[in-house]
Amino acid sequence: MGCCNKKTPDLWIGGNIIVDVVKRVDCYPEQGMLANITAMPQQSVGGCVTNTIIDLAKMNPDFGLGAIGLVGEDAYGDYVVGEMDRHGIDTRRVKRTSTAATSFTDVMSVKGGERTFFHARGANAQFSPADVDLSTLKGKLVHMGYIMLLDGFDADDAEYGTVMARFLKQVQDMGIKTSIDAVSDSMGNFRTKIPPALAYCNYAIINEIECCAVWDLDPYNEDGSLNEGNIRLAMEKMAACGVKDKVVVHCKPAGFCLDVPTGTFTRVNSLKLDPARIAGSVGAGDAFCAGCLYSIMQGYSDEDMLSYASAAAAASLFAENSVDGMLPADQVWELAKTCPRV
Repeated sequence: MGCCNKKTPDLWIGGNIIVDVVKRVDCYPEQGMLANITAMPQQSVGGCVTNTIIDLAKMNPDFGLGAIGLVGEDAYGDYVVGEMDRHGIDTRRVKRTSTAATSFTDVMSVKGGERTFFHARGANAQFSPADVDLSTLKGKLVHMGYIMLLDGFDADDAEYGTVMARFLKQVQDMGIKTSIDAVSDSMGNFRTKIPPALAYCNYAIINEIECCAVWDLDPYNEDGSLNEGNIRLAMEKMAACGVKDKVVVHCKPAGFCLDVPTGTFTRVNSLKLDPARIAGSVGAGDAFCAGCLYSIMQGYSDEDMLSYASAAAAASLFAENSVDGMLPADQVWELAKTCPRV
């Protein structure tokens, strides 16, 4: 299905494929109260697969990129697959189903970038390893997300803990490296869904909330300042679960990387942006993740990876949707080198 990139994918992004309907509102109302939608709703791609992979394609159109997932046989499905096709992404492994609608999210965005999500899981809830033919999969890295928003992969597995963990093990057994991302689901069980996958991933790229929630640690102090000690402790605990190469954590003030083989811990502060330039923060985490994956594929140092990824996240803030703000890699680097940091 869909067209494919002429270049065989080295990097596959699998998991959530979502349509975001972004609505700018003047405030987030209390229950029972009214907020005004101040601009016409904008439809855009969303989710781990579409956000991350289109960001990567915009960074470097020559990358071999492939998408893995499940969408409905509906207009939203046509739209997201069409957008990936338009960016030269291999979509042959994006399957269609007639039994569920394409997943979508209503995104309420207020001025300054804060946003709230109302999500319909749709076809993503049906997506499972049965939809992925591993026997013909080739490449260097498979990135999967989001843990806690993929019912079929989050399901319990008697031997591996979760179906996702079993799937990642199978991918690693093929000589392909693995990477994971999660979602900040207020109803999710971080403790049971994330650790099993860590045993079979090379890279874990998540935010401070998800990282610390696994261990019941608070990433912030009582005064609201960042608790770097707790974040580092949580990252070390993640590494102890079996992550083979790197644990990466991102948050508003900074990005952190723990190189597992050496134990080296690196921090790079985020860029200091003019608030007037920030149009929205939908997809900023995926943009940071895309920056990390790009850096991993390019062989960057941990410091350069965090510098580049923070600039990629910053670029994404210049647009209201998830991907329109992304820049070519040389311009992302220019932003990383010229913009002050917090």
